[in-house]
Amino acid sequence: MKAQLAAIEAGKPGVRYEVIHDTARRVIAEGLVDLKLVPRGVADTLSMHHYREFFMHGTGHWLGMDVHDVGDYRVRHQSRALEPGMVFTVEPGIYIDPERESVTFHLREYSEEEMWERRLRLGVTAAKKLEDEEKAKAQTVTHPIPKEFRGIGIRIEDDILVTPTGVENLTAGTPKTIEEVERTCAEAPRLPR
Repeated sequence: MKAQLAAIEAGKPGVRYEVIHDTARRVIAEGLVDLKLVPRGVADTLSMHHYREFFMHGTGHWLGMDVHDVGDYRVRHQSRALEPGMVFTVEPGIYIDPERESVTFHLREYSEEEMWERRLRLGVTAAKKLEDEEKAKAQTVTHPIPKEFRGIGIRIEDDILVTPTGVENLTAGTPKTIEEVERTCAEAPRLPR
């Protein structure tokens, strides 16, 4: 939830969409380090993208007429700036495989920007082949996943409207904390009239 709240806080007109993802990614990396789910500190977890073992998707997507609405995330090879009227989700999440006792991490720094540029320039297949060759040359470390974390998945979504002065959380009233969810589940069902 900290990653989600920090990402929402980062959003405002003129801010690049990528900033929202970077904010969530940093908070998730800090949490993974605190929980000892990754073998290195925050800087290495980010630069080597170790967080991707648990947070393997983006932080959100555009919303509009469809659930996953169309829209460019990058314009002229740059992350798109937020504009009033845009609506997007903020839904970072982590997922820990219930059967996985350890993760093998590659000790290899790389830039996501360069990775995407390479895929654009060479094509996905050729670029992935180069990435696999680079990974094969890198040292690795196998890191245990504590049993108490296995099988956990956490993903909370909010829908955000960019306003002229900031953002408005369109789903702010939805229960999200443990206490709010438990209280809502304990309430008697309300039938439509």
